[in-house]
Amino acid sequence: MPGRVDKVNSHLQGVKCVVNTCHYWGNDHCHAQTIEIQAPNAKTTEMTDCATFVPNGNMR
Repeated sequence: MPGRVDKVNSHLQGVKCVVNTCHYWGNDHCHAQTIEIQAPNAKTTEMTDCATFVPNGNMR
């Protein structure tokens, strides 16, 4: 199965995702069972990263 976590049928409440190239994406919602946001000590939006992201069709 692609990704680090399971892809589920329901989306994470309150999490909007517009990255339509992600394995977990579904109509502007995230369908990952859980998500991990990095980096520690980030001071701006640009310094953050969704560590759960997996490109469609890729195995990790």
